Amino acid sequence: MCPKHDKPLELFCKTDQTCVCILCTVLDHKMHDVVPLKEGYEGKKAELETETQQMIQKRQLKIEEIKHSVDLSKEEADREIAEGVQVFSALKESAERGQANLINTIKEKQKTTENQAEDFIKELEQEISELKKRSSEVEQVTHSEDHLHLLQRFMSLKVAPPTKDWTKVSIHSSHEGAVVRAVVQLEETFSEEMKKLLEAELKRVQKYAVDVTLDPKTAHPKLILSRDGKQVSHGDVTKNLPNNPERFSDGLCLLGKQSFSSGRFYFEVQVKGKTRWTVGVARESINRKGTVTLGPRWGYWTIWLRNGNEYKADDPPVLLSLKSQPQKVGVFVDYRRVWSPFMT
Repeated sequence: MCPKHDKPLELFCKTDQTCVCILCTVLDHKMHDVVPLKEGYEGKKAELETETQQMIQKRQLKIEEIKHSVDLSKEEADREIAEGVQVFSALKESAERGQANLINTIKEKQKTTENQAEDFIKELEQEISELKKRSSEVEQVTHSEDHLHLLQRFMSLKVAPPTKDWTKVSIHSSHEGAVVRAVVQLEETFSEEMKKLLEAELKRVQKYAVDVTLDPKTAHPKLILSRDGKQVSHGDVTKNLPNNPERFSDGLCLLGKQSFSSGRFYFEVQVKGKTRWTVGVARESINRKGTVTLGPRWGYWTIWLRNGNEYKADDPPVLLSLKSQPQKVGVFVDYRRVWSPFMT
């Protein structure tokens, strides 16, 4: 019943999307699109069924998308496992070869020492035998009562048999440092393998390289951009530029024109000769006004250089140990959100 006119609700107003009585159509819904209640019911029923089917289809598509993502993830996982097994097998073989070489080297050195010692011992035993023979002859002569015979043999017995001066002879064999040298050599091998691995990884991510152009609409007024939008430098003068929503007001930052909603992308930034820089990616929804606070909590994923040689990754800051100053910095992203290249 219509609460206003106390009449049966026999009609449906498409304009106001409500059930009405006959008096309502005359008084309140005169210019509206009004149909019989059954027709309105059928329309709403079809609308609900269509909406429900669309929701089901969307979820079925999402299931297929998730399954496809799992398949791709499994393929990538299998590929990474295969590469990992190959790399670690090579490293294991290098370690085993290094261990075998170490053991063989030490054993060969020890065998050489033992052979040398054996030769010295044989030579000493030979000299001892000769000296014992001489001692026996001397004893025989000294116990003889034949003084003439003693005097005649004295000169020959006085001359000692030829012997070596053993005071400067010794066995010098030290295995100290052998393990350290073997480990250093193994480390060099590992470094070469790691270098090859990193080069292969770099080639892999470079397949996703994109052309990034800096966006002047986002640049802080003190930043100077090249005409082609590929270079930026810090200026001393604050330019009079429109304070549009995209522009950074306080932080000396800017974004790339390109943004990416999903998938993978890679770009490189030339930092040679720079003493201070920040490079990475940022959410497109970041606040450009006021102080810029770096870190994932605020929508920034970056690495940076401060104080000439202090390299860090942000939030929480992690100190990066580099052997030399980088000429270029590469950024690789694989994520399902909207990102934009970020620089400061």
